[in-house]
Amino acid sequence: MSQYNQSRRKFVSSMLAMAGGSALPFSLNLAAMGSAAAQNASDYKALVCLFLNGGNDHFNTVLPTDPESWRAYQQLRTTADGGSIALPGVGASGGVLPISPTNAAAGRSFALHPSMAAMKTLFDGGRAAIVANVGTLVGPLTLAQYKAGSAAVPPRLFSHNDQQALWQSVQANGAGDFGWGGRIADLIAANTNSAFTAISTAGTALLLSGQKVRQYQVSGSGPKPIANLDDKLFGVPAAANPLRQIVTADSSEPLFKEHAAVTARAISSNATLSSALPPAGAGGVPDPAPYINPNTGVASVNPLALQLQTVARIIAARGTLGLKRQVFYVSLGGFDTHDFQRANQADLLAKVAHAVAYFDSTMASLQGADMRKQVTLFTASDFGRTFTSNGDGTDHGWGSHHFVVGGAVKGRNIYGTMPVTGVGHNLDVSSGSLLPTMSVDQYGATLAIWFGLSWTQTADIFPNIVNFDGRNQAFMNPA
Repeated sequence: MSQYNQSRRKFVSSMLAMAGGSALPFSLNLAAMGSAAAQNASDYKALVCLFLNGGNDHFNTVLPTDPESWRAYQQLRTTADGGSIALPGVGASGGVLPISPTNAAAGRSFALHPSMAAMKTLFDGGRAAIVANVGTLVGPLTLAQYKAGSAAVPPRLFSHNDQQALWQSVQANGAGDFGWGGRIADLIAANTNSAFTAISTAGTALLLSGQKVRQYQVSGSGPKPIANLDDKLFGVPAAANPLRQIVTADSSEPLFKEHAAVTARAISSNATLSSALPPAGAGGVPDPAPYINPNTGVASVNPLALQLQTVARIIAARGTLGLKRQVFYVSLGGFDTHDFQRANQADLLAKVAHAVAYFDSTMASLQGADMRKQVTLFTASDFGRTFTSNGDGTDHGWGSHHFVVGGAVKGRNIYGTMPVTGVGHNLDVSSGSLLPTMSVDQYGATLAIWFGLSWTQTADIFPNIVNFDGRNQAFMNPA
């Protein structure tokens, strides 16, 4: 049924596109019919997806530290030849950082990676939560069903590109054209200017692909104009530069006509956004503090923090741009840690913690306004990794732990099912790779409900959600 509904939506979209301008009012009415509550909203909300490209090793990110768990952890993260990717324990030099979830089961204790001191501060302060063992699922699945092949599983597990696409689209057949962030933006329909509803600082993101809303891309440092558009070019004075006319000229050829329309729209949008943004640094949105590499002690600029600074600048311009709801996509690569995991992940997680803490502090006083309850950042990644080490790193897994950060988050808690530490348990599909106990559909739907969507709308966006109980995982405070 879900696949049929997807095909029907694509058919209707195609018919509207073929009908041309006369179909546009009907298309807009469809959006309005599905989002009356959002149209009347006077507040502002933003979702910010932080995608960890490559598949983050969650077992060294969030760690159970009770004695039984820690013994199993130390043993299984050490190879027969003595190599180890295990981290030092609580209290040791450079050891893991203890946290105290308010909902921790009796006898269990937890910690974060040593590089995540800034994330620990957010967690301890109640502005961050951990969502355990999230992954792509079609429906509830047991280990016996997985091994027997007696229940549906997501297509092409353990593949980077396929699982990134499935995390961002959650389409029933695993090959969706639309992302769930873009579809949320389609249905919320709350902005006067829809051009800046879905924005990526990290290139094209499937997550932001909507049926009506077009994602807008900026660089990590902000919007970039078409080069030489208004400058002297090949000896031609700026005033006589014909480049703008050339790239926006109308044509009777459909392809050229569409290219000119897209280019003209890009030029106009860039001018609008650039003029609305407050500056970066003094007098505007503050610059991030220097990032200190935990391995070398060398200070540098954190590219992820710069992406989040750009997000903050755009949020600061929300009033000028007529925006009430936005979805953002930022990313950091390098998490495919088959080798050199101890050093590489320490650097990567330190960048994540540094950038997220900077973003939280910036939202606390964004041009005089505390926006933390209105902006929620959440992490996503291709998949988790194996518990057992390949010698110097880990291999592709499935379920993984994630962070949700913001003033609307029910913080200082771990949501979902934190698995036992080890291998051979009822969630171990191979080498400690986790069978997820929370679907991406449930994770995304919980965020979508906070954002303002109804359950009917979330079922349209997340086609597998009807297969699960506990659709709302309750890690967000009600709006």
